Amino acid sequence: MSEPNKRRYYVNDKAQELREMFGRTGNGPLAGIIVADFARVLAGPMATMMLADLGATVIKVESPGGDDTRSWTPPKRGEDATYYLSINRNKVDIVLDFRDAEDLALARELARRADVLVENFKPGGLKKYGLDYDTVAESNPTVVYSSVTGFGSHNPMPGYDLLVQGLSGFMSITGSPDGEPQRAGVAIFDVMTGLHTTIGILAALQHRSNTGEGQKVDTNLLSSALSGLANQTSAYVAGGVVPKRMGNAHPSVYPYQPFETGEGELIIACGNGTQFAVLAEACGHPEWTTDPRFAKAGDRNANREEFQPLLLEALSHRSAQEWYEVLSAAGMPCAPINTIEQGVQYAERIGLEPVVEVGDAARTIPTVRNPITLSKSPVSYDLAPPALGQDDEAVRRWLSESWD
Repeated sequence: MSEPNKRRYYVNDKAQELREMFGRTGNGPLAGIIVADFARVLAGPMATMMLADLGATVIKVESPGGDDTRSWTPPKRGEDATYYLSINRNKVDIVLDFRDAEDLALARELARRADVLVENFKPGGLKKYGLDYDTVAESNPTVVYSSVTGFGSHNPMPGYDLLVQGLSGFMSITGSPDGEPQRAGVAIFDVMTGLHTTIGILAALQHRSNTGEGQKVDTNLLSSALSGLANQTSAYVAGGVVPKRMGNAHPSVYPYQPFETGEGELIIACGNGTQFAVLAEACGHPEWTTDPRFAKAGDRNANREEFQPLLLEALSHRSAQEWYEVLSAAGMPCAPINTIEQGVQYAERIGLEPVVEVGDAARTIPTVRNPITLSKSPVSYDLAPPALGQDDEAVRRWLSESWD
């Protein structure tokens, strides 16, 4: 076994003690992994919460002013911003002021002990503190160092999701054709970058397990956006087509959008010929399936302006709820347009148990369930999102104790 791997097994023994000290339970696949979380706002904390749910011991480092999202209100739960609560469960918390020599020494020691370090400072922002990748890797060569930026590690532009929604082209395809460009109702590329960051970290940990080598993982919002735009960026890159806003319509599939019914709107998602046959039969027009204008997917898409009045007329004879029941029973993919409240309630009705409470009697917070289900090493929900500096004394004591 190589020396780095020997050290890592030795460290994992102590990491297990740390895990138990902070009340982590279960046998998650990342149990024994220590994560130094120098990230704030959304993309970085999303990634570190995913790692924490999978069993890692995540130590969240905050400035004296705290994570920006602590003050992003409303809404609130008590004194806590629900934004902050959404991405910080299962973490312990310490306040470190990098301008203070003793605090900076503790930050460097945490970086030296960590299996994973996650940061989303402006490119080069941690170098003056000796917390950049090159400096950290000198004392911790097996570290997986994850850097999240807006536009790449060479570009100092601050990365905000709204900027990337505009710059990537996302807003140009979002909204009605004759309306203004629209942003998504959530910071979609922050979330996506957080998930890409998690994937990168897990891949780097597997590489380290195989070779004993640490490495740097770089992710950025713009690259995640262009990747996440999938068929829309491919339309330009591979097809030379610049996509435009189409409202709720799909550029390649029809019918695949909300439609007016006799009362309310219903989403119909017809992805293949079998589903179209079900829709035609339910609407009382089986002849649609043999009409050369509509029989094949490409024909339906090309002749949507001819088909839509026929479909709307058929749908006008029942309400959205009635059509939902009829079409669902026939196996046709369809859905109402719910509020967030209705969406959570629907997930509860179909047995997905979307809400999990974390914490103890003194502080219990309802949070949204991690979407990953593992049959052998399930995620765990131990710690409520921490108050600012709530574990300060314990983490400082641990960092001051002998490690090697």
